Order: sequence, then structure tokens, then C-alpha cells
Amino acid sequence: MLNFIKKGFSSIFGGMMKGIVSDIAIDLGTANTLIYVEGEGIVLEEPSFIAIDRDKNKVYAIGTDAKNMWGRSPKHIEVVRPINDGVVAYYDEALLMLREFLRRVYRKLRLVRPRMAICVPSKITQVEKRAVIDMGTECGAREVLLIDEPMAAAIGAGLPINEPKGCMVVDIGGGTTDVAVISMGGVAEKDSIRIAGYEMDVAIKNYVRDRYHLVIGLLEAEEVKMKIGSAIPLADEEICVVNGRDLTEGVPKEVELTSDEVREAISEPVNAIIDVVRRVLDNTTPELVSDIAKNGIVITGGGSLLKGLDKAMEEKLRVKVVRTAEPLLTVVIGTGKALEELEVYRRAFIS
Repeated sequence: MLNFIKKGFSSIFGGMMKGIVSDIAIDLGTANTLIYVEGEGIVLEEPSFIAIDRDKNKVYAIGTDAKNMWGRSPKHIEVVRPINDGVVAYYDEALLMLREFLRRVYRKLRLVRPRMAICVPSKITQVEKRAVIDMGTECGAREVLLIDEPMAAAIGAGLPINEPKGCMVVDIGGGTTDVAVISMGGVAEKDSIRIAGYEMDVAIKNYVRDRYHLVIGLLEAEEVKMKIGSAIPLADEEICVVNGRDLTEGVPKEVELTSDEVREAISEPVNAIIDVVRRVLDNTTPELVSDIAKNGIVITGGGSLLKGLDKAMEEKLRVKVVRTAEPLLTVVIGTGKALEELEVYRRAFIS
């Protein structure tokens, strides 16, 4: 009888707790930050930018508003990307940014501190891990759990990670490309390079400077990449007009870029991404490689949206490559699912 009463009280109390607190999953990316709330799904997606008024020592803008100010702000307002290469580069600014994002998500007083799951690059150092954990704690988490980005992507893509068969995931974000072979709930082989979408933008900017003596901004380079960038030749060549400052005369100037030129510009980072995938395959056991050959490689992340990247990888690696349905959301969805089904995916989290 006493046990029955205890179980009943536990059930009621657990239900009350669910109503009071919802755990949250965070994809704290170089390009974007996404927040997933237990039971609600994705509730926030904002660029990882913050603008600081240095004269008044206060936040001027965060997220989309701050990104729109990149390269356009007066001298006393500094626009910062606090997450670089997938890790915290500017702790104070990152903390301010995350606090504001969480304030937008949780507008009401919280009686119980939530558990936070945050995804991180595969090759994160202990110091970088500590920065993420400390930031989560300072934002009010009672516990901070970390999960490798490719593991989160595999869960978000619905791959059978707990079965004794190999799954290969490539997460191409803004600052890092993370590759992992997963089997039986753990990572059998992995690698990570700090080359991804952002390096493609830099490569386009440098190409335009070197070939046309024209200085353009990184946001314009990113726009060119999204409009006409590709990893393989397109059926019809596309053209994009870019505007910037002439290096020789210091006056405004515009030039036309072709899709062939953009492909040439980004060939180095694209090849680096394919090379790290090949390196992981080289270090993987024949049995798991056999599984990957049958099931293919799954790619996700904003960088995977580059036109023809899946086909370029297939051609060079001779393995079927499939892009997830929602590349920008897969990692945070997987992090949220792992948090909601913690007992099933407990081994997916890292210490």
C-alpha cells in the first residue's frame, strides 16, 4: 500500500515538474543558433551575431539585427561573431547572446532550472568543453550535457545508431565539418576539420580580390555562394553581379561572376571536406565500410546545401551520398530527441 502511494505521488510530482520545466537543446553554431524545447520542437533560429555599443558598454543588437549591421556599423558599435569554428571564441559576448535568445524563448518566470543539451564539434578540447558547460550553467541550467554534432545529426536523421551496423554522417556547418562512423550507440571512427561554409565565403572574397582587384564583404560572398555556388559544373552557367571597392582607385565598382569562377574559387575547401571523409573511411574497419557502402553517407548542415556537393562526393568516394530533408535543422532536432529520450540515447552524450 505504501509503495503504491509512493508511486502515485512520484507520478503526480513528475507530471507537475513537466508542467513547470521543459529541458532544452541548443545548436550553438558559427553561423546560426537554434533552440529546441522539449515537447514544443524548434522555437528559435537566429544568426550567431551580437552588436556591442563600446561607448556605452551595452548590447545594441543580437541575432538578425546584428548580422544586418555586419560591416555597416559606426566605429563605436562592434559586431561580433562570438562562435568561431563551432566553439566559443568570445565568452562574454557568447554568454550575452545566449541569455538573450533564452529570454526570448522563456518569457515567464521559471520555477525549476532546465537541463540543457548542447552539441559541439567532434574535436573540441577540454578547455572549449568547459567554456560551453560554464556558459550553460550561467544561463540557468541545472545540468549541461554535451553531444557530438555528427551523433546529433545521425539521431536527427533517424539513422539506426543503436544497431550493430555502420552509419556515416558528415555535418558541414558554418565553421566545422564533422565526420563520424556510428555503430551500436557509439562513435567507431571520427574526424573534424575547421573548414566549412565560412571558409567557402572567405575563398570567394579572396578570389574576387585577387582576380578583379575588388574588395567585397563576407556577407556578399556568402550570398554569391548561395546563389550560384556549386561543387560540380551546372547544366546552365549562372551569373551574379557583385559590388565592392576597387583596390586600385578606391571607388565603388561592380563585376559579374560566373558559376564556373565561383566553383574554382571554392574548390580548395570543397576538396578538403571530401578528403576528411575519405580519411575517416580509410581508418574504418572493413565490416563497417561494407555497411556504409550499402547504406550510403548522410550529409547535413548548411554547407551541405551547396549545389552538387552530394554528387561531387559520390564521384570521388564512390559511395551513395544522401542529404537530409532539413539540413539546417537536423542537428538540433537530433539533440532534442536525444534529450527527450535520454535513457535510449544516454551513450550518445560525451563527458
